[in-house]
Amino acid sequence: MNIRIQAPREMVWKALTDPEIVKQYFFGTEVHSDWQVSSPITFQGEWEGNRFRDKGTILEIDPGHSLKYSYWSAFSGLEDREENYSLVSYRLEEENGRTNLSLTQAGFSSREAMKHSQGGWEAVLSGLKELVENK
Repeated sequence: MNIRIQAPREMVWKALTDPEIVKQYFFGTEVHSDWQVSSPITFQGEWEGNRFRDKGTILEIDPGHSLKYSYWSAFSGLEDREENYSLVSYRLEEENGRTNLSLTQAGFSSREAMKHSQGGWEAVLSGLKELVENK
């Protein structure tokens, strides 16, 4: 999934990693991490009346350029075991003051889970784009 944002890469990176900004476009989700390799990352909030706490581990990070983490969601219905985690990757490339943001998620348990995730990511990235471009 790719999206072009009319803003410098640094602004987009901040929107991906600043908890106060993330909460504004990611369905009110609170993200917590120290953004270091091998550190935990958690996502918590409420969705359709249900509290959730999803989690993962930062696997790779190049501030301003790329981020990769493992991810497990309680909504998946799968046990919290390593083989049930997916991989989420962001890559940012700046061109003429605009940022191309690429997002991939791999390791789904089913085609249905993949489709559901893609719909969610489309909404998240659209919200991120709108927020950053209108700052």
